[in-house]
Amino acid sequence: MTKALLKKQMLEVFPWIYKDKKTGKNRSKNGIIGYIVLYIFIFGFLGIIFYNVASLLCEPLTQAGLGWLFFAIMGLVSVALGVFGSVFNTFSSLYLAKDNDMLLAMPVPPSSILVSRLAGVYVMGLMYELIVMIPTLIVYFISSSPNAAGVIFSILIPLILSVVVLTLSCILGWVVAKISTKIKHKNIITVVLSLIFLAIYYYVYAKAYSMLQVILENPEVTGNKVKSILYPFYHMGLASQGNVLSMLIFTAITAAFFFIVYIVLSHSFLKLATASNGTPKAKYKEKALKANSVGKALLKKEMRRFTGSATYMLNCGLGIVFMIIAGVVILIKNRLVYETVYGMFGEYEDFIPLMAAALICMITSMNDISAPSVSLEGKSIWLLQSLPVSPWQALRAKIRLHLILTLIPSLILGVCLSIVLRVSIPAAVLILTTVTLFVLFSDLVGLSLNLKMPNLKWTNETVPVKQSMSVMITLFGGWAVVLALGAIYFALFNYVTATVYFIIVCVLLAGLCAALYLWIKNKGSKIFASL
Repeated sequence: MTKALLKKQMLEVFPWIYKDKKTGKNRSKNGIIGYIVLYIFIFGFLGIIFYNVASLLCEPLTQAGLGWLFFAIMGLVSVALGVFGSVFNTFSSLYLAKDNDMLLAMPVPPSSILVSRLAGVYVMGLMYELIVMIPTLIVYFISSSPNAAGVIFSILIPLILSVVVLTLSCILGWVVAKISTKIKHKNIITVVLSLIFLAIYYYVYAKAYSMLQVILENPEVTGNKVKSILYPFYHMGLASQGNVLSMLIFTAITAAFFFIVYIVLSHSFLKLATASNGTPKAKYKEKALKANSVGKALLKKEMRRFTGSATYMLNCGLGIVFMIIAGVVILIKNRLVYETVYGMFGEYEDFIPLMAAALICMITSMNDISAPSVSLEGKSIWLLQSLPVSPWQALRAKIRLHLILTLIPSLILGVCLSIVLRVSIPAAVLILTTVTLFVLFSDLVGLSLNLKMPNLKWTNETVPVKQSMSVMITLFGGWAVVLALGAIYFALFNYVTATVYFIIVCVLLAGLCAALYLWIKNKGSKIFASL
């Protein structure tokens, strides 16, 4: 029974290899091979990055007699990547698995279910961890001459480290599960956690080079900190040098850490697996029901669809977050922004408002909320079509959602830039007008493309949100339009002023918006009704 459960769990860990998310059917043998090759290429590319990092650290540290520090640092990186890659898999497969009730109703020991779940988490963490550790071992064997014990131990260390990844993933997965089950809007929590991880990633990426410099300039100081704060990794590093005692200490600490977590899980697994995982029941309070207009009701429906999907929010509304962050940073660093911009473009002062508008338009292009909105109706589109509302009213609600969520932060960012850059009032008005028309243009383009290229047969919402042609064209097309308008301005630089070009762009965008709006209202409504 345990063997069957392990096989089932492995299939759930790697469904993207053998199953087509768009159709829900199994791939052909050639398709499976193709996807395996693709992911090997992706992981290989990441491996090259970590190989370069390991190459920078290995030789200087080993020559300084701190080879253990090299392994400790790369081990920490591998654990961080492994936990990051597997924590959400732990959250869904271990604590909130949808088939827990079905399996527990069968004559299957709970311990077998727990072991199979942990095996899935272990494999996922090991896969991410090896992206770092395989290049680390290659560099280590090339750059140094370890003894026999060092070779054996350094090969065994990734397997032991993967147990550390498993243990930390179980703990953090439990935290994520507890937070998500106690809060009503779970998708908002997923978005917030994803943004936190994204912020950490970009921070580490931006600081990576300076961190490496600090380590190489002060290896002894770094080594003392690792030894005092991260004692197990100190022994892991020594074990890679062939130290038998350190290998035993590191293995014992890891085993004890995992054993404690496993005992806790084994005693609480039934409670976790059978928990309702729901938010506290709301107490009924009698109150008057407010009737909404058709337009407002449809807009609320679209808003609930957007906020009810973490995938939708993260992939199609990330520009909202960037605009808010950009506005805050610009206000805080106002003097630096002003001096930098005018230091670079001070002699072309008329060009600065154009550049500000182009920057905002580029960021707003990251929002493509309307682009998958028709496809996201899926097979239940007939429900919307059967309501006593016209197709145009349904489409107009999708337009309004994109406009509200994108236009408000973009105008706030436009005001922040106008104030910090001290542009004239007419220039500020032109910036805000251009941004407004561009947001509306992107909105209408996305919806028009989705009406022409809908996908209503998806089995996973990731397909229309991330893999549809309408989303791709809207995203990259928006950037292309901004770059093209910029290129045209530089071509006409000697013939038209920035103000005149601003007006030309506004007139052009207004004309395109009017044409798209009329097409959606007439032709688009007929297409929507026939889907």
